[in-house]
Amino acid sequence: QVQLVESGGGLVQAGGSLRLSCAASGNIGSINAMGWYRQAPGKQRGLVATVTDGGSTNYADSVKGRFTISRNNAKNTVYLQMNSLKPEDTAVYYCYAHQLLRDQTTYDYWGQGTQVTVSS
Repeated sequence: QVQLVESGGGLVQAGGSLRLSCAASGNIGSINAMGWYRQAPGKQRGLVATVTDGGSTNYADSVKGRFTISRNNAKNTVYLQMNSLKPEDTAVYYCYAHQLLRDQTTYDYWGQGTQVTVSS
């Protein structure tokens, strides 16, 4: 079992920056990837960025060069540094964790979401 708690959302002017944080607890040793997804009103939840235990990162094309995902050394916290924010970045941002158990069973976990609003 894994629990995820996000923080850092808020209201920011276009061109500004925010840093989101997600703290994981529970069976965190089994997590092999974490990331961020977002969902705007009336739209599907989509990838923002992910990072694996090995350090590989993946970004949506729309945020490349502006957002940076990272994890702390204990790998129990993931961050999303968001720079040069645009109104189209407005969404609820959800922390994500991928769990891989010894028997190769996998589970996905989601945080409660944090609102990011970018004004024009």
